[in-house]
Amino acid sequence: MPRVPVLGRDALPENLRPLWDRMRAYGPFESQAGVMANRLPVFAHIWGLLTQLADEAVLDRRSLELAIIAVSLVNSCPYCVGQHAPKLAVAGLALDGVETLDDLRAHPALTARDRLVVDYAVAVTTDWHRIRDQMFVELKQHFSDAQLVELTWRIALCGAFNRFNDVLRVEEGLEHDQAQAAS
Repeated sequence: MPRVPVLGRDALPENLRPLWDRMRAYGPFESQAGVMANRLPVFAHIWGLLTQLADEAVLDRRSLELAIIAVSLVNSCPYCVGQHAPKLAVAGLALDGVETLDDLRAHPALTARDRLVVDYAVAVTTDWHRIRDQMFVELKQHFSDAQLVELTWRIALCGAFNRFNDVLRVEEGLEHDQAQAAS
């Protein structure tokens, strides 16, 4: 059970309801957004940023979702893994049977580029102050500067989401129930 109420669209002021609708198009994140809605600037700025990044799509979906899942496995955030695994499957990589970071790293469908993304996500999450220049040499073979900025930001932000979701006990699967209750 979440530690704060999960608010719905109707609890938002009129001017933020279109952002709620855009958030729902981003994915089934009503529980998380509903908890954030208890503090309107958090809801508005975080979901404004996420939907704008999604609209611009500078970073490919597969790399983004793979990084988010790697970070969420490191941080043991089942909510984020559960929310993003289907998005990664849509991006061409089904993670059936992946329950740990070791499972992910050993997944036979990962390309060398995918493994680099996973390694970078883990490094940014666990050992950010010791990332070697060589990793950036390898990353720059696959990603533009803008993509690297977004990938790094999304990895760091995912760690914040992991903590937010775990501390406030945001639960996967409440989306449908909460959306119905808010209607």
